[in-house]
Amino acid sequence: MSILIVVNNPRDWPLDIPGVAVVPARAYLTDPAYGGERFARVFNLCKTYRYQSLGYYVSLLAEARGHKPLPRASTIEDLQSQHLVRHLAEGLDELIQKSLAPIRSDTFELSIYFGRNVASRYDSLSRQLFNLLQAPLLRAGFERRDNRWRIRSVRPIAASDIPPPHQEFAIQATTEYFMGRRTRVRKRAAPRYNLAILHDPDNPEPASNARALLKFEKAALALGMRAEFITRADFGRLAEFDALFIRDTTFVNHYTYRFSRRAAAEGLVVIDDPDSILKCNNKVYLAEILARHRIPAPRTLLVDRDNVGQIIPALSLPCVLKQPDSSFSLGVVKVESEQELHARVNALLEKSELIIAQEYLPTEFDWRVGILDRRPLFVAKYFMAPGHWQIIKHGEQKRDFVEGPTQALCVGEAPDRVVRLALKAANLIGDGFYGVDIKQAGKRFYVIEINDNPNVDAGNEDGVLKDALYREVMGVFLKRIEARKQGASP
Repeated sequence: MSILIVVNNPRDWPLDIPGVAVVPARAYLTDPAYGGERFARVFNLCKTYRYQSLGYYVSLLAEARGHKPLPRASTIEDLQSQHLVRHLAEGLDELIQKSLAPIRSDTFELSIYFGRNVASRYDSLSRQLFNLLQAPLLRAGFERRDNRWRIRSVRPIAASDIPPPHQEFAIQATTEYFMGRRTRVRKRAAPRYNLAILHDPDNPEPASNARALLKFEKAALALGMRAEFITRADFGRLAEFDALFIRDTTFVNHYTYRFSRRAAAEGLVVIDDPDSILKCNNKVYLAEILARHRIPAPRTLLVDRDNVGQIIPALSLPCVLKQPDSSFSLGVVKVESEQELHARVNALLEKSELIIAQEYLPTEFDWRVGILDRRPLFVAKYFMAPGHWQIIKHGEQKRDFVEGPTQALCVGEAPDRVVRLALKAANLIGDGFYGVDIKQAGKRFYVIEINDNPNVDAGNEDGVLKDALYREVMGVFLKRIEARKQGASP
């Protein structure tokens, strides 16, 4: 992939970086050679991004050509919404307070050049904002209210906005950014495609254990792809890859969702895609879509503050209450008395306007069917934790939990009704990677949940397919990457 730095006048950016070309904006817009280039990374450093300026058209036409511009035209527009800016920066609050604590005035402006600031003490904050907002040159305004710093504004700036005393540093920061990037590119030049596997080494309940992650890496390499493990600190590197595989627990108000959205916007093949995360992470949505399509599920009631009294008549006791975005058995409680019911409902409604109440179906195990690309991939039985009614029994500490055993089966060993029901449910979400949980009561089957980001642990879900399971997943990535490169629908 070519790397182009597009500027109004190349003499303003005296860069000599192997593999990086400094291109005049007018040449990029009008020279057929650039229009015909299939893959290019375009860093737009024009003097202004105002509507219908050269800088505006560089980002706009780069997207039309299938190139990857920074900033994107949509980024320029998005940054006009300060609500979005505040949302993106929510996860940086602790870093903001720490970085700006020594400042005595109540306002502060931070100029960011490829993730760097002229004062090295602000580099960590600068790098994180650059990773989140993906514009080469940024200016962030902060204000202190009630003894806490808050982001007032963040906007992309053009080369003309760089103060003269900062210009030499900005050129140096640009050079160092690309020199480091070229080193990384050379290391992975041999494979056809590059796959990022997003994980959190500190997550006590990851979507894949360490052995499984290594098996995914090995399977990718066997298919001509290089897999690189990345963490939340690598947000700014997404455009270097052809695909993103998320192997950390996904939530909507979470860095995993931001990674998924950014990767999708950059044209990467993404599992889990943002739409699947959004839908699967909300049990209110799942309850509604299952009911609408007449898919068997336990008796369910959407609860708000006005219909709490309907729970016991509709479902009896004990029953199960679910926070809409609960996962891994967290935010899911069984209540056995009317007093406990009201206490738990009130606590859950403090966090969400709607919650789920569901009839309690005691079972020895849950069926889990793994679905990928609208095909069943694996089947497992998830047994309840010893002495508990759920698969996972959580203690008081984050890392204090007990899991029930997992038994993998051949897809053909599972009841045909289980597999067909799982497929029908998963297809309502999309063609991604899903784990459908089903309870069996006698000869009847009920869909409990459709999970994005299903577990694949070495020694559990791969008990039947072994290494072939990992090759199947990587094969879907390869098929979709090649389809996307050829301009077809994956």
